[in-house]
Formats: sequence, structure tokens, C-alpha cells
Amino acid sequence: MANKGPSYGMSREVQSKIEKKYDEELEERLVEWIIMQCGPDVGRPDRGRLGFQVWLKNGVILSKLVNSLYPDGSKPVKVPENPPSMVFKQMEQVAQFLKAAEDYGVIKTDMFQTVDLFEGKDMAAVQRTLMALGSLAVTKNDGHYRGDPNWFMKKAQEHKREFTESQLQEGKHVIGLQMGSNRGASQAGMTGYGRPRQIIS
Repeated sequence: MANKGPSYGMSREVQSKIEKKYDEELEERLVEWIIMQCGPDVGRPDRGRLGFQVWLKNGVILSKLVNSLYPDGSKPVKVPENPPSMVFKQMEQVAQFLKAAEDYGVIKTDMFQTVDLFEGKDMAAVQRTLMALGSLAVTKNDGHYRGDPNWFMKKAQEHKREFTESQLQEGKHVIGLQMGSNRGASQAGMTGYGRPRQIIS
């Protein structure tokens, strides 16, 4: 990990495409939300992708963030008193955040990998995970979300419909348009298969 040199050729191209997905405006919004959610003692990162990565890298702030979305007494991640300094401990802390975020409801496709954050490979994926977490917190509306609800989009929720027995019976007698229509259909003007059309002038 520490000995990774610069990438060249196709690797460099791929890395540059990934880096272009990173959104600086979104970074500001996420930083504001994390500070409001966790409190001012988490500090504020330097602006830009590298500052954001260094701020979240050891997993402590992420753990505090996901814990703040739960009521007291049921915090899913143990946050150490002193931030971990050993690499594997930091990665373990990030992994605990990811597990807690998944348990909270963030779907696998919205999750970043630990190396995306730790090595700064794909900070846009980290933003995507935090956006998904914020959207879920706003949607749940259980009183644990702090900040402007307009920062995140509400997720679509199930809208169950109840039908009476008579409505269900009526529906059985309707021919859906997907099945076609028998109106206006006739075989007038049809010729047998393979025979030439008769053109009379």
C-alpha cells in the first residue's frame, strides 16, 4: 500500500476518469452534514479530495456519523478513545462503519470499498455512500437526522394499495390493452400464403 508509485498508461487514464467523478460542491454539503450530525469536535477538513480523504481515513468520524443516527444505548460501532494510528486498525474501523451503514439500509451497490477511502482510489464512491446514508436518514425521519432535509433526496417508499373483493372481481373481466384488441379486426383483403397480390387497374 505505502509503496504504490504513480500509474501510467491505461491505469492512469482509468484513475483520471474516476477522479473526475468527485464533486467538490457535494464535498462541502457532506462536510456540513457530518459536522452538524457529529458536533463541531470532529473538526473541518482541508478543501479538496485529499483533505476529505485524510479527514475520514481513520474511520473514527465515519463511525461517529453512523452512531449519531441511532438512539443512545444502541450504537452499532465502538469508537475508540484515541484515534487508531496503526493501518490495520484504521481499516478495521472503516470496515465497521461499512457494516453498520449496510445494517442501517444502504444497499451494496452504493457502498465503497475500504481501499477506495484508505488509498484515495475512488473518493466519489465514498461520497456516494455518504449520500445514500443521508438519504436514508432523511427518509426514516425518526428524529436522529440533524441538518437541512433538502441536502438529501428522500428515497421512494412503498405505497401499498388495498382493494375490496368486488374491485378484484371487476378487474378479472377487463381485457388489458397489452393483450391487444379484437375491435376492427377482419380478414378482408387477405390472400393465401405465397400467392401474389391481385392488382387490378
